[in-house]
Amino acid sequence: MANNIKDIDKNYVKIKEILSNRYEEVGGYDFYRYLFPNNQNEGEYSDRYEKPNAIYLYKDDKDEGTERTLRRRIMLNDTWEEDYMEYVECNCSTLCSGLTYRHRRNRLENAQKMNAMVFDLDAVGEDELFNLSARIGREPEAYRSLPKPTFIVMSGTGLHIYYVFKDPIDLYPNIKLQLKQLKYDLTFRMWDYKGTSKEKTVQYQSINQGFRMVGSINDKYNLPVVAFKVGGKVSLDYLNSYAMKEENKVDINRPFRPTQYTKDEAKEKFPEWYQRVIVEGNKNARKWNIKRDLYDWWLRQRENILGGHRYFFLMCMAIYGVKCNIPKKEVRKDMLEIFDYLADIDHSNPLTMKDLYSALDVYDRGYYNFTINDIEKLTDIRIERNKRNYRKQDEHLERARAVQKIDYPENEWINKQGRPIGSGTKEELVKEYIEKNPDDNPTEIARALNISRPTVYKYLK
Repeated sequence: MANNIKDIDKNYVKIKEILSNRYEEVGGYDFYRYLFPNNQNEGEYSDRYEKPNAIYLYKDDKDEGTERTLRRRIMLNDTWEEDYMEYVECNCSTLCSGLTYRHRRNRLENAQKMNAMVFDLDAVGEDELFNLSARIGREPEAYRSLPKPTFIVMSGTGLHIYYVFKDPIDLYPNIKLQLKQLKYDLTFRMWDYKGTSKEKTVQYQSINQGFRMVGSINDKYNLPVVAFKVGGKVSLDYLNSYAMKEENKVDINRPFRPTQYTKDEAKEKFPEWYQRVIVEGNKNARKWNIKRDLYDWWLRQRENILGGHRYFFLMCMAIYGVKCNIPKKEVRKDMLEIFDYLADIDHSNPLTMKDLYSALDVYDRGYYNFTINDIEKLTDIRIERNKRNYRKQDEHLERARAVQKIDYPENEWINKQGRPIGSGTKEELVKEYIEKNPDDNPTEIARALNISRPTVYKYLK
């Protein structure tokens, strides 16, 4: 480990030397003044939509020895200089996204404007920095070309790439979805294994992701977070021009998905929705009732997680806990039990307890309807869909039984004698294979028997 730390320090010094020779270094105080020029003053704060503020997280020494990891604070214009020196500068743990928020919590549902789109690029050495620099600013049509960023920030072992918008983007619900797709698209374009990163797996992040703040300290390696000014502010059209797929570009002229129904038509077609949203005024997304089997299945997917996705596995674990009504205390207990297993997975950045508690913060009703596609992107785990052709489970099973009755009118499909011993059940196959191949791991067993890993784990016990 000591040699590894020496290598990281040596790489950090080299990268900083290269960037210092090319670009101007910018201090954290000025960096956030540039990023968020329209924060309110102290005493001016309100929940008005037209005056959102940046919100950052910081570690307070008062919380040492407690489960509380970070505190939230609003970035106010007239107190920023003092606040920066007290809460951010040389702090070993601070986070801030590129968004501004109404209210006092940095949740995506409260996000009002995107001031900057930020990308995380892990494991960058001298060769990777050379390739990245060669691709920046080239025409969008050029192979693996990248838009010229406003800032490049050294985060420790990697880089944070900031694109600061000339005009902050209003975050209407549908615009949030479009920006997420654009960020995923550009992330894939930027993250090139053996080209711009030494890490093989691409790490997709939400538009709400927080990043180590400039001027603070990377607590994992005790290295300062340093920013360099590369270019000016950018337009959304400029970033759109680098999207690999046309459908991933953001169209600010369609901020909403207009309804096809009048209120009277909606009342007739969707009476439950009408009663809940229009009559009762409850505009929260409706929560589905999901069995805990889904949560238990997700816990078993830890065997499929690669190093760069460990934090997102924990984050999605909290999301599944919310979906399946698992108590937060139980989710926390499960996280602690599997933490050592995840921490042992090889990666350039170590997994810390701070990551665990940060992931647990996602245990929130705002994530009830987090989509399968997003979970797949964040964790790189393929999730099989239920093939019901959009029918409810009861209706789907009723139709399946009707077809079964037509195919087997005398119930010939039923084995009235039960499954005979030795007929090749999955349990027997697994046990027999283990007896003959005691040194094989679960992945090798599953591949040899052509069955799923969860099935192997079930019978390994």
